[in-house]
Amino acid sequence: MDNLLWLIPAFPLAGFLILTFAGKRMPPIWVAITGTGSVCFSAILMIVTGINFLSSPPENGYYAQTLWTWMDVAGFNPKITLYIDSLSLVFVFVITFIGALIHIYSIAFMASDKDYARFFACMNLFVFSMLILVMADNLLLLYLGWEGVGLCSYLLIGFWYENPDNGYAARKAFIITRIGDTAMGIGLFVIFYQFGTLVIPEILVKAPTIWHPGTSIATITALLLLAGGLGKSAQLPLQTWLPDAMAGPSPVSALIHAATMVTAGVYLIARMHVIFQLSPTAQLIVAIIGTATLLIAGFSALTQYDIKRVLAYSTISQIGYMFLALGLGAWTAAIFHFMVHAFFKALLFLAAGAIINALHHEHNMFKMGGLKDKLPVIFWTFLIGSASLAAIPLVTAGFYSKDQILWYAWAGQNGTPLLWAVAFLGAFITATYTTRMVILTFFGEAKTQVEYRSDKFITIPLIILAFFSICSGFIELPHNLGHLTLFSDLLHQVLPETVLRSVANEELLFQLLAALATFAGIYTAYLLWHKRPEHIQKLKQSNFMTGLYNFWHSGWGFDKLYDTLILRPIVFIAHINKNDVVDKIYQLITFITVGFYRFLSLMQSGSLRWYAMGLVIGVIIILGLQIML
Repeated sequence: MDNLLWLIPAFPLAGFLILTFAGKRMPPIWVAITGTGSVCFSAILMIVTGINFLSSPPENGYYAQTLWTWMDVAGFNPKITLYIDSLSLVFVFVITFIGALIHIYSIAFMASDKDYARFFACMNLFVFSMLILVMADNLLLLYLGWEGVGLCSYLLIGFWYENPDNGYAARKAFIITRIGDTAMGIGLFVIFYQFGTLVIPEILVKAPTIWHPGTSIATITALLLLAGGLGKSAQLPLQTWLPDAMAGPSPVSALIHAATMVTAGVYLIARMHVIFQLSPTAQLIVAIIGTATLLIAGFSALTQYDIKRVLAYSTISQIGYMFLALGLGAWTAAIFHFMVHAFFKALLFLAAGAIINALHHEHNMFKMGGLKDKLPVIFWTFLIGSASLAAIPLVTAGFYSKDQILWYAWAGQNGTPLLWAVAFLGAFITATYTTRMVILTFFGEAKTQVEYRSDKFITIPLIILAFFSICSGFIELPHNLGHLTLFSDLLHQVLPETVLRSVANEELLFQLLAALATFAGIYTAYLLWHKRPEHIQKLKQSNFMTGLYNFWHSGWGFDKLYDTLILRPIVFIAHINKNDVVDKIYQLITFITVGFYRFLSLMQSGSLRWYAMGLVIGVIIILGLQIML
């Protein structure tokens, strides 16, 4: 089976190449078949690979296939080697399976777009780049995929480039993520200098033998890798690009949030977990950043009126939970929540896109309402996704994955009551803004007329994702609920559990508290936005609450802060610097060149007699010089 690994990324790459060079001449049906079929073939091959991996685990714990040697310079010979172990297996499954559903959805969603072929070409390249990222056996190849997803995010966020705001959002995403990418690149140089290799399995073996726990070099390296993860996964302080990234089509948002871009940072930290384990300081910083991010993004989601921006801030918050778990050393819990989040977040974005299309591109939830009976399939699937996001106990996947993280935040080896308290508050806020979103969108009076109803290419992916948003949680049940260990066993080889387990009755208590946070959030939203909306109006009459609302709505003022501290000073210096001494030198050269041009142009009068006279004078001068010499 390992000899066929290359086919998994090869299909999307082939689709990209075909659509790039021939897409404009292909009928739309063949564009859809090529773009969607390529990812579907990868998903089918991935499912077969996963079944073989689970039924007959390889002796060394992984599949690997070396395609060729990339370069061989002075002993540095990175190879194009594809690598599948239990960690990358989960990511490749999510990328291909959810990516295939998003592509199927896009067949109808993008049908009227004039750049149909360009859209599918970019989407195929996006999937290919992410597959290279998670299947790479060395950090250099991983970095190639890392930069590939950055490029694709730029192309797809700014897909409707005729609108200047979309181009700005694309540039913003590209530039902000470059900050983290630069730090990560430096980290790769440090790793190669220390270990003489960029092959990931070799690094994970050598690191504990060369570095002692707590050494400064381990901390520096881990923080450099963390910076790369913060940019791609939109965590503090590099989170500001993601809400603006909603400028792209809804399928792009679903792919970025569920299966590609923002999950890259989670994968990087999980893949390089040995280095982070050698630096308790770096691991604590990961947990603190994740905790702060989930709370800040949650409050911002609570104040948004654009349905896609609510979901964007929700993603930032949920990725924050994953970073919290990674910082706690609860590697399995982080990857479990990643998988579950991918299902319900893809569902919510695709359903939101269907709603926006049905209401003639209306994004404002306060202009929606009354859609429960008009769009029943979208309502029920959106409700299931929202229930999983809010972590409704026992019946949704989101409860089981988030409950693990909350439990480890309290009882884990690195857990503290403060981390648990903030994560608990985040769970309450999540349930509140999620219920608010459902109420404003589907209940109350209809404020916008439904103009378009979704077809099967849109509804079928929603139904499939809704199924997994409920059932995927049963892969890993808590100890006191039977504790099915399929997911833990799958990841145990590369991500050993480092957290403590507690007795069943204590775990049950914290599960009840988590359920209480969810139901309290649901009731709060029901009371404020459905039963007693006048309470919101009273709150808005307070200057303090209005200012706080605007502060949260602006993303806690990070954009304004960066504009003031970074952007404006750079622009100011650039304006001063545009007339510096160096520029004067080039301006002088230009002035002299223009002067010679004007002088010589005087000789071009267009009169043949003057040209003949000039020729005679020239001959006389030359002969005179000859005689004198």
